[in-house]
Amino acid sequence: MQGETPSGDGATPGAVPVEQAWSLAEPAQEESAVAAAEGAKEALSSQSATVGSVVDTLDAVALSFGDFRVSLFDVLVVGSVIIGVLLLAWFVSRMARRLVRRMTRLDDTQQLLVEKIATIIVWATAFFLGIDLLGIDLTALAVFSGAFGLAIGFGLQKTFGNLIAGIILLMDRSIKPGDVIAVTDMAGNESFGQIRKIGIRAVSVTTRDQREYLIPNENLMINQVENWSYSSKNVRMQVPVGVSYEADMKLAESLMLEAAKDCDRVLAAPPPTVWMTEYGDSSVNFVIHCWIDDPEEGVGNVRSAVLKKLWWLFKENDIEIPFPQRDLHIRSSDQFDRLIEIMGQAKDGPVAAKD
Repeated sequence: MQGETPSGDGATPGAVPVEQAWSLAEPAQEESAVAAAEGAKEALSSQSATVGSVVDTLDAVALSFGDFRVSLFDVLVVGSVIIGVLLLAWFVSRMARRLVRRMTRLDDTQQLLVEKIATIIVWATAFFLGIDLLGIDLTALAVFSGAFGLAIGFGLQKTFGNLIAGIILLMDRSIKPGDVIAVTDMAGNESFGQIRKIGIRAVSVTTRDQREYLIPNENLMINQVENWSYSSKNVRMQVPVGVSYEADMKLAESLMLEAAKDCDRVLAAPPPTVWMTEYGDSSVNFVIHCWIDDPEEGVGNVRSAVLKKLWWLFKENDIEIPFPQRDLHIRSSDQFDRLIEIMGQAKDGPVAAKD
């Protein structure tokens, strides 16, 4: 207005000085940085004077980094919130697993897939719940969180890759708990084992000798895998047998079939078969082909049972199991003939002396 004159410091009427504006902004910034601690402090202080004095004492013990101040009370509040959120997430995820296992309409693979998805949802919700309870402003940490997220992305690339690979394996049901797969160790020796668990990072495979292999999920998805239980649990196994050239081949073949059929775990359909594979150096070699439907119970024990039964059948029917034989041909020479002559004289010498 025309009658009004500016103040001596050049400020317009009703304006707040710059120094006073900064002084008002600083408490608001500090309060937003520790919103959870401030709210807890006010709530506890309103309970009683004693509790308020304890809170003030804890709040007085603090460290300052420039404009940033962290007190012991702030640490206790933040720690309590984090522990509470973790316990809540653990309890909810455990209850979700129990609820999923009661769904009888889902098979084991579907239940495991639902459990993993539910676990991811629960822990993601717990993370954002903790952020909200602590009053952390993520927009203020946008630059830092971007750089931190990039570093975590490179560091945990394999971990997230194995997590996604495990979910994909469960979705297409190519690998599931209970399957029997072939396993190759670091020395190149191949064995087989049963899948016990599909975890976040790796698949647990236990062999017959109770060795547990932890195979990354990503390896099972991108590499070739021999799954004995993918479409059917029927597995054909081979039992090599050798008999003498002098044996009755028809009788030997019938005894091999009898030994395979008498084994409890060998299936009647498909029936066992016997193939002649080769004429060996010392024996005629056969292979007994028989089928089982429980490879997780072992393969070597079935082969052993068939061979034990066949041993006694061969004994009862005079079928010889040959040992390696070699024919030795020695060329004659003057030195060799002289050696034989000397050996003969040495043998006859003591006899002549006795006479």
